[in-house]
Amino acid sequence: MSSQLAELLSPIANDMQEVNRVIRQRLNSEVVLIRTIGDYIIGAGGKRLRPALVLLIAKNLGYSGDKQAVMASVVEFIHTATLLHDDVVDDSSMRRGQRTANAMFGNPASVLVGDYLYSRAFEMMVEVNSMEIMRVMAQATTVISEGEVLQLLNVNDPDVTQERYLQVVRYKTAKLFEAAAVAGAILAQGSSAQQAAAAAYGRHLGTAFQLIDDLLDYSGNAETLGKTVGDDLREGKPTLPLLRVLQVGTAEQKRVIRHAIETGEGDFMAVAHAIQQTDALEHTRSAAQVEIDVAVDALAGLPDNEIRTVLQKVAGLSLSRDS
Repeated sequence: MSSQLAELLSPIANDMQEVNRVIRQRLNSEVVLIRTIGDYIIGAGGKRLRPALVLLIAKNLGYSGDKQAVMASVVEFIHTATLLHDDVVDDSSMRRGQRTANAMFGNPASVLVGDYLYSRAFEMMVEVNSMEIMRVMAQATTVISEGEVLQLLNVNDPDVTQERYLQVVRYKTAKLFEAAAVAGAILAQGSSAQQAAAAAYGRHLGTAFQLIDDLLDYSGNAETLGKTVGDDLREGKPTLPLLRVLQVGTAEQKRVIRHAIETGEGDFMAVAHAIQQTDALEHTRSAAQVEIDVAVDALAGLPDNEIRTVLQKVAGLSLSRDS
């Protein structure tokens, strides 16, 4: 996806370069360990889709100021902080094809640098000089934290409903997509209707993005994904492909899935076989398609220009990605 996404984002390529410059500059702490861990995780790359949303929405609405790179960097810092904390909570060892920061530097350092990035993000937000953006981002970080706790409550629980699962997705993942899009609209002084359209686009795009992530955990390969296939299973997370098997699978398939979720120690091959023998992957992809359709429909509330076309194509690419 990375090369295709980079091509799609060519209209904001210069702005993205500026975002990368700002990120590097603002990571320049006097505390060496902060710089080391910050450089390590941000240097690992990633799609930078959330900061790109800030830039795209602002550009779509005709923004001509100079705050977009700082605001996009704020979003990336918040996202990076959540990754640092997530990997500690999940005891993850691989992300984006390399060892996680907690595996390299230990849990205490990862948590504290995550805290630093949150603080740095809000410090930078002051420069944007928008109380409305501060409100949106503060609310977003609160909701993301709630999503983390909700997900923790769902771990090892095979009786989680699809509604509870989707609530976690909307809180933990989609909320930052939504906040990034709204921040871009606020920067450009978009109308309340345009802000609402941007919010809907970001929210549903982010939901679809996570659904595809959960699908890839059982249909991709470790080299492509940059993480160990089946990590969600080993962490006892009841994601949508697993929940679908519990809905439509045979008694034996359901038994295998329940045991895997409850213990985090199930037979991955048996789980993968159960998923392949049902419509779990198709069901998950269909759910993501519904979200993408709603996201694209929301774009009708934004100006019809080259950037709106890019936003539409980004949505399509998010659905078809394999990493």
